[in-house]
Amino acid sequence: MPRTKGSKNRPKTNNDYATQITETQEEITTLNSEIASVQKAIEEQKNALKEKKNALKSTQKELTKLEAKKAAADQKAAEEAKKAEAEEVLKKLLASGMSADEILEKLK
Repeated sequence: MPRTKGSKNRPKTNNDYATQITETQEEITTLNSEIASVQKAIEEQKNALKEKKNALKSTQKELTKLEAKKAAADQKAAEEAKKAEAEEVLKKLLASGMSADEILEKLK
């Protein structure tokens, strides 16, 4: 006579609930500690990000100030170059024998 299907092939289970509860509690403790460490790392990264943003903001302000100073210096240099060129032209005209009144008329 054939045996019924699966009647003797079942694995015997040992229901040791105390061990399973202990393992699950240990896993929960481990997960909680990992979560705490990850949260701490996130906070540290947030603080580092704040510091970097503040440094970036101050550097951008400094750059803006330096660009304004450079523009002012360039403008001043351009004005001095124009002035020097005008003086050079004036000297040439005076050297060529032109009178001051004739030079003024040309400038108008």
